[in-house]
Amino acid sequence: MDRSLIKTLMPSLVAGHVPRNVRSFKYHVFDDQPQSSALGFVIDPQPFDGKVVAANGDAIVVKLKPSEFAVLDPNLVSIVPSEGTKVHVQPYARRRFDGLRADTPEERTEMTSDGTPYIVKTHILGSAPAKLPIPEPQCLELGQLIQQLEEMPAPDGFRHITHMLVDAGARDFTWVDPTPSKIIETPPAISFTVSTAKFEGQVTILYDRAGDTYVVELHRHDELVDRHDEVYFDMLGEVLERLIDDGRWRLIDVSVIDAKTTKRRYD
Repeated sequence: MDRSLIKTLMPSLVAGHVPRNVRSFKYHVFDDQPQSSALGFVIDPQPFDGKVVAANGDAIVVKLKPSEFAVLDPNLVSIVPSEGTKVHVQPYARRRFDGLRADTPEERTEMTSDGTPYIVKTHILGSAPAKLPIPEPQCLELGQLIQQLEEMPAPDGFRHITHMLVDAGARDFTWVDPTPSKIIETPPAISFTVSTAKFEGQVTILYDRAGDTYVVELHRHDELVDRHDEVYFDMLGEVLERLIDDGRWRLIDVSVIDAKTTKRRYD
């Protein structure tokens, strides 16, 4: 989406939809670029409801409040609603493997001095982790792989690699956690299944002790269909994106909440 063009078009797009006694308006753009807070942290936008006041090839404008609007990239919406339609909009938000938003506060149970339990919620600004559903390993190299997947950025710069795995529908995790003496015989590994337009099947990431690199394998119906050797840790995101990321996570989910008809998008 051309944001400079949108800035130029907005006065005409919202003309007649701003109260006469209001001299200014504000808007938020939802496209393939991450949202940022006033403090500069990347954030995951919340869903919202509104009324479509403009819909064309350049932008879909949704009125949220008398002088506040949302601008949606028409190339990313799940449906193109008609003007006048009331809609519910859910922009992309990073998620955890349990299905919750990745910015959901962490909860833990603490005890008072008399043994009474209470819940503590912790949220770190700018943090939206997606922890792998794997227990603390004994193998150092497996622990490093887990840390790299959880903390290293995906190529899009917004998600971490584990967010990419969540978006690819990663499930049924298994892992190999060897003792130091078995690290070559049974190398550390993480396996999971994914389902995307690019690939549906099992993905395995193996640690190659000899080269101090990784091997990424794709299996379908227990048959090896692709293998990538000599994958360095800083290449994991790029390789996994190329193999399993179909980009559909960028779509903005738009659903109609009144009886107006809509025009559906077809890829």
